[in-house]
Amino acid sequence: MKQLRNASAALRKYALGLPGAYEEFPWGERVVKVNKKVFVFMGREATRENGLCFSLKLPVSGAEALELPFTEPTGYGLGKSGWVTAKFMPGQPAPIELILSWVEESYRAIAPRKLVAELEDLEQA
Repeated sequence: MKQLRNASAALRKYALGLPGAYEEFPWGERVVKVNKKVFVFMGREATRENGLCFSLKLPVSGAEALELPFTEPTGYGLGKSGWVTAKFMPGQPAPIELILSWVEESYRAIAPRKLVAELEDLEQA
């Protein structure tokens, strides 16, 4: 369980560190937005019963991501638009580097060009 909480904390910290990113709690669930648009649905806190579950927009790596055993198309019709949901249960390792690359891909898909350029400037610094 500690591993899932650490993964959740790393995901949240990375997402909120991206230019213009901020957190909101619509429907009682955590989301991270940029320019008033969600780029990560983080759901509720990771628990033993529900595990760690989050959704991101993956226009580039989505098809590849959906081949993994812990992913599925996001519900509510979002899967048709490139959204992927990942779910990890206690004892199931969450690949942090892969997750963070997905967060960045989702951010790049949603954020305005100006903020994406700012991110690229930060990466080159």
